[in-house]
Amino acid sequence: EAGSEDIDILPNGLAFISSGLKYPGLKSFAPDKPGEIFLMDLNEDYPRAVELRISRGFDLSSFNPHGISTYVD
Repeated sequence: EAGSEDIDILPNGLAFISSGLKYPGLKSFAPDKPGEIFLMDLNEDYPRAVELRISRGFDLSSFNPHGISTYVD
């Protein structure tokens, strides 16, 4: 709802989207909400972004994603 910061699309049509960047001077629509990573399957007729659950033990309160890239092995 506040927009994405970056997107990386895999050859199979899966898109990973980072959202929630907080940066001085940049308006934040949800200043107390941590950053998020979404997954979208562009092969679907009506693709929608689904928030990915981040592993336990990860400090979500300081998660501030700036960019995203993937590595395919």
